[in-house]
Amino acid sequence: MRTAHRTCPLCEAVCGLRLTLDDTGHVTSVKGDPDDPFSQGFICPKGASLGRLDEDPDRLRVPMIRTGDQWHEATWEEAFRAVDRGLRGVIDAHGRQSLAVYLGNPNAHSMAGALYGPPLIRALGTRNVFSASTADQMPKHVACGLMLGDPLAIAVPDLDRTGYLLMLGANPLESNGSLCTAPDFPGRLKALRRRGGKLVVVDPRRTRTAALADEHLFVRPGTDAHLLLGIVHTLFAEGLTAPEVEVEGLEEVRRLAAEFTPEAMAQVCGVPAGEIARLARELAAAPAAAVYARIGTCTAEFGTVAQWLVDVVNILTGNFDRPGGVMFARTAVENGRRRRPYTTGRWHSRVRGLPEANGELPVATLADEIETPGEGQVRALVTVAGNPVLSAPGGPRLDRAFGDLEFMVCVDPYLNETTRHAHVILPPPRVLQTPHYDLSLLFVAVRNYARFSPPVLPLEPGRPSEAEILARLTMIASGQGAEADPAALDELILDQLLRKAAGTPGSPFEGCEVAELRATLEGSTGAERRLDAMLKLGPYGLSLAELLANPHGIDLGPLRPRLAEVLCTASGRVELAPPQLVADLARLRGRPAAPPTEMVLIGRRHLRSNNSWLHNVGPLVGGSNRCTLQINPGDVTRLGLGEHALVRSAGGQLVVPLEPTDTIMPGVVSLPHGWGHAGSAQLVAAEHAGVNANTLTDGSVIDVPSGNAVFNGVPVTLSPA
Repeated sequence: MRTAHRTCPLCEAVCGLRLTLDDTGHVTSVKGDPDDPFSQGFICPKGASLGRLDEDPDRLRVPMIRTGDQWHEATWEEAFRAVDRGLRGVIDAHGRQSLAVYLGNPNAHSMAGALYGPPLIRALGTRNVFSASTADQMPKHVACGLMLGDPLAIAVPDLDRTGYLLMLGANPLESNGSLCTAPDFPGRLKALRRRGGKLVVVDPRRTRTAALADEHLFVRPGTDAHLLLGIVHTLFAEGLTAPEVEVEGLEEVRRLAAEFTPEAMAQVCGVPAGEIARLARELAAAPAAAVYARIGTCTAEFGTVAQWLVDVVNILTGNFDRPGGVMFARTAVENGRRRRPYTTGRWHSRVRGLPEANGELPVATLADEIETPGEGQVRALVTVAGNPVLSAPGGPRLDRAFGDLEFMVCVDPYLNETTRHAHVILPPPRVLQTPHYDLSLLFVAVRNYARFSPPVLPLEPGRPSEAEILARLTMIASGQGAEADPAALDELILDQLLRKAAGTPGSPFEGCEVAELRATLEGSTGAERRLDAMLKLGPYGLSLAELLANPHGIDLGPLRPRLAEVLCTASGRVELAPPQLVADLARLRGRPAAPPTEMVLIGRRHLRSNNSWLHNVGPLVGGSNRCTLQINPGDVTRLGLGEHALVRSAGGQLVVPLEPTDTIMPGVVSLPHGWGHAGSAQLVAAEHAGVNANTLTDGSVIDVPSGNAVFNGVPVTLSPA
């Protein structure tokens, strides 16, 4: 038996794990790592099941090539040659704008995904770039980009020092946190209450997080922006504003907020006017307070406006970039600094004319681009760790559209609802054969921290790493062929990184010779050497060797004020009233005061689930982790429903088993995301198939400034099945 330590890659909490393995490499136990300074031994059911996921017999272990309806195993060289032929054939016939790429959520949890995703996009040379970001978090990026100049400058609540936390559309007791990396989020919330602080949760459901809170307020789905406008109005009307950072547009926000009284907003959001005003007063009076809003607010019709208003409130109450308020993490890696202010709409989608944001187009229009003939029609698709048939709006439509592609290649460990349409599947190695460093998630951590996990198990002879698979795919996309050496890509990127560092004033490598710098880099692979360079260029001057010598991770201290470092607007100040978001208020004003007559649908998270990733792990499915439609018992009686209901929307219809519960407000139903595995090659998932919630979502409805899909507040009707 031996013990190994690594970071859990299954959600955003980045918990340290202690694994026990026998001499065959079989994982016999997984426990929390008590010596990790960040997670301190915390573990959830997902992390505890990492061994089962790693050894899943349904995982693909060799490349698969499809001919007609038949799949056959292939060697890696055969697979890469097939990819080269497929992509080159489409490019030669239709040009590079006929290519598209989709990057799934697991790329944020993968060192290789973070390192090789951008080069792959550049090599494909297409503007048809899609990702899970526009089904999840793009409103936050756009709001931060327009206010601060950098879409990655996301301020997170300083959980360990705040005295008052207002949480909207977030359920970290189930999700473990999102765009807020905080291992043992439940413990941190309990500690907030123990030290005399207050937790207020605003949500259409009495979630596990809401049940823990001091106070829970029901809110009508999709109206979080209205609630926040009522708070902003009260702050101005009662003289409670005390911004401590320099801003542009304060008076414009005051003028805009004048019409959004708590009384008017209460008619829309369902939260009483007195409660809205009280929230504003409590936020202003607390010695340290933070507003945090997540996926329930992002995946709504006014997601970007809501995320903008979250930080408007944090700024107006003097809680922006200060201990106990919201702050910016300082990661250990060099991430560069934006040289120009942020903008969106540098190009638009071909069919619907939707604007680009962060270099991406909305995934809500991917089916349009595949189905609509004409110059630039998408005819080939590359997906990396994504299952958009289950995760994107209008899933059944995407399912049909993928069947019409001339070529499709997927980097994925499973034959699933999306990859079944591929012509080639390139499966990455097992989790324990893969190195891990959180290049993405530590940007939004509630404490500065770094940890590297080397592979626990070796690769089989001839088996490429995840980094090598993505590097070879990048080389093929750039036209260098299936035989090109993937190591050349790493050397090219390293050369560019080191040359830039050597020529940048103030850089640790300023004035150095590139060849000498290259000789100092450590690591057994190109990916590890790139990480070593990024660490050495980072603000702490760490190295890969130091992280390897500290397998439990390194605590880099609490968050500190650093707005001046991240701010890069044209004015040099926080833009409190970005024109694009001010303009979107006109759309919000058009929402009728009275609630819609239809029921509305929202999503749901479960502690033992993460999108469609984990439905093939036996211990994580069944029990309370089921695909049911939660509904208030009063609505069951009013609508004359039985054990099942027929749910209809503008997008489609489903028959779903009902789960009556008074934890959901009347007029609202909740269906979890990521199910719909009927007929799947994943045997456990097929036994617990559930239904695809995105049969009901409508890709024609989006959050306009960001292009994000709308999954919350979807109008539906229910009738007996």
